[in-house]
Formats: sequence, structure tokens, C-alpha cells
Amino acid sequence: MKIAYQDKWFRENINDYLEKIELQDVKKEYLTLDEVKQLAVTPCDIPVLKAASLFACLTGLRISDILNLQWEDFTIAPDQGYCLRIRTQKTQTEATLPISYEAYELCGTPGTGKVFKELKRSMINYPLKNWLKKAGITKSITVHCFRHSYAVIQISLGTDIYTVSKMLTHKNVSTTQIYADLVNSKKRETANKISLK
Repeated sequence: MKIAYQDKWFRENINDYLEKIELQDVKKEYLTLDEVKQLAVTPCDIPVLKAASLFACLTGLRISDILNLQWEDFTIAPDQGYCLRIRTQKTQTEATLPISYEAYELCGTPGTGKVFKELKRSMINYPLKNWLKKAGITKSITVHCFRHSYAVIQISLGTDIYTVSKMLTHKNVSTTQIYADLVNSKKRETANKISLK
């Protein structure tokens, strides 16, 4: 509407009459490390869904990046570990991200083209819910929650927020700060650090 006013489509700036919409915090669902481990041992009717979901939990990649992941994106780092050299879909950020050997194994036999060839967006609704239910997980988890899980687990295991931010390809550390606020165990540990006894 502001642009329409500037382009003289309106005589008055309608925004002057509107109240500001306050942003509200949204509850971010995530899995704990124990829940991810439970999911890993639970059979899934669609093996590629299981592999891609666990890959997301181990890397923090968005589903859009996993769907587009190519075998050519993998490189060997100077330390002989695996890395992904990608341009993220959402932010168009160029990144080199180290990944664990366990994450690499979830990709299957190396080849050419897409890594998770059979993975479809349609799998991430009911099939995902069914698999979570089989695992005894009752939280309202979406495929994007695996990214949240990665961040929260990393922070709860002591990874500094700056490193987690870089691994998630966030442009600002303040975006990653949301995940630190979810880690209650660290808050409890911090609360108990100062003692008068």
C-alpha cells in the first residue's frame, strides 16, 4: 500500500490509519537427542524419508536443500572429513558445511545427480506423522522441526551459538539465539552455578 501511495494510486497514505501489528513468538517444536535416537531405531515405511529426515537432524539442512542436494555437492576437506558445498535455497548463502561420517552414510551409495532421488514433498505429511507415531513421539513435528532439533541439540551439547549459526547458514546470530532460549538444561545449569553455600 505504501508503494501504491507513492505511485499516486491513492490520495492518502492508508498506512497512517492502520495499527502496528505486533510480532509474536512462535513455539518451535523440536526433538531431543533421545527422541532422535528413538526415531532412528523405529522402522519407517519409506526408507528415503527416514534417511533424509535423520540427515536433516544431523546436518540442520532445510528440506528444500535436502531435496536439491547433489552428489557433486560433497567434497573431502583437508582433514579428510566430508563437507557439503552448497548454495542454500532460502537465503542463497554459499556455504561449506562439514558433516559427520554418520550423516554421509545416510545418503546411501554415492552416484551422480540427486542424493535423495525418491524423496518427494508429499512424503513429509502423513508418512512422516505415521513414522513419528510408531516411534511414540506425540509432539507436532514437521520436517522443518528436524532443523530446530539440530540447533537445540548442538547448543545443549555445548556447541557455541556462533558455530551453530554458521552451520545453519543464518545471516545473523540473533536468529540462532531463539534456539538457545529453548535449551532449559543450560538455563538450569546456569541458575545453579552461583551458590552462597
